[in-house]
Amino acid sequence: MNDLNNLCPPKEIAAIDADGKSIGFNMPSEPLTCSLLRVLAASKPAGNFLELGSGTGVSTAWILDGMDVNSRLTTIDNEESLLQILRQHLGSDPRLTVVCGDGDQIVPSLAGQEFDFIFADAWPGKYRFLDKTLSLLKSGGIYVIDDMLPQPNWPEGHEQKATALIADLENRSDLKLVKMSWASGIILATKL
Repeated sequence: MNDLNNLCPPKEIAAIDADGKSIGFNMPSEPLTCSLLRVLAASKPAGNFLELGSGTGVSTAWILDGMDVNSRLTTIDNEESLLQILRQHLGSDPRLTVVCGDGDQIVPSLAGQEFDFIFADAWPGKYRFLDKTLSLLKSGGIYVIDDMLPQPNWPEGHEQKATALIADLENRSDLKLVKMSWASGIILATKL
């Protein structure tokens, strides 16, 4: 079995990738991670989804591809130039709300909302405001993070942060999780 065969990426991916490369963006989520996000999104009909760290919209496109017509996705990033690419290719989708802002301010402002699925691909929601982010997750909701295996672009000392995050998640009594040494290293958790 080759897990890279027949991924069937959303039709917008080639153009989003090309536009991202044209501005020097080289950190989109990888296809294997995105294919998992699509399948997980499909498991939550009429779901309320949150993506922290939109980038140019690569993972956004895959999540949208898995969502049904009654689902909603809010995606947040602090870099307007990246969100311009996302909006150009995905902005007409009525299920999508795009927010440009500082996740450190936005995550706390979401208190009281509930999400069926959170993909945290930014420091807010992953390395910062973890408790606040997980408090937004419904019981039975899915929390996903990637890039948990050592990455060539990690700054000095980041491996210790990743190790501490993994230990924190492993020791929580409100989650069941699985750590996957697959793709860029994924942790998938469900809130009890």
